[in-house]
Amino acid sequence: MLILLPPSEGKTRPEDGPPLDLDALSFARLNPVREQLLRSLVKLSSGNPRRAAEVLGLGPTQAGAIAVNAVLPDEPAARADTVYTGVLFTALDPASLDDVARRRADESLAIASALFGLVRPGDLIPAYRLSGTVSLPRLGPVAGRWRTPLPRVMAEAVGDGLLVDLRSGTYTALGKPPVELAERTATMRVLHEHNGQRKVVSHFNKATKGRIVRGLLEAGAEPRTVDELQATLADLGWTVERAGTRLDVVVDEVATS
Repeated sequence: MLILLPPSEGKTRPEDGPPLDLDALSFARLNPVREQLLRSLVKLSSGNPRRAAEVLGLGPTQAGAIAVNAVLPDEPAARADTVYTGVLFTALDPASLDDVARRRADESLAIASALFGLVRPGDLIPAYRLSGTVSLPRLGPVAGRWRTPLPRVMAEAVGDGLLVDLRSGTYTALGKPPVELAERTATMRVLHEHNGQRKVVSHFNKATKGRIVRGLLEAGAEPRTVDELQATLADLGWTVERAGTRLDVVVDEVATS
């Protein structure tokens, strides 16, 4: 099973650690695109800061992120699951997993990234600012650079197993699962049910997905089909409805962390 997670725009900058080593990252097939994007991002961030902020969609209070981008190859790197600090990762809380579950996370999770394509939780990366919606000078849209290599890497990583795609729309656009994985690709949304009405609430959607992934890791679950995943989640106490290959997790209380 391969579970794809979205990244978080907010990141914790490592205080120390080795510099970025692309050759040490998982999914080596992605390195040519990683190198292109890294060079372009550093060049952009080393130039006119106002222009860089405009291209990257950053506000006046985020000038520090541009300065970090400018020296990204020399920035300290740390485990990806400690650099990403958004709602989903807070709920997942990888650092508090026991050793066995943490190893499962390193083997079965991959985090989408506009800069790196996909990384494993244990890959060492610096804190960077680059969204999947950005169009870099000369290179064009970041998403366009990933649409060919990412599906191939997904297929290799999944093998004959199950793909659980929890990425947001922005990061799904970097590379959709290939056609041959269609029947073995589960997507998921979280619906809050209140007074007979259901709605998706983005923040709590992310937190619940983090809790679901944590539960799968702690249980040592290895579902191989969408049916098996639905049954596993039910065994873990979730109310799950299926629509094709999409699983709807219905909650009556929203998870804040």
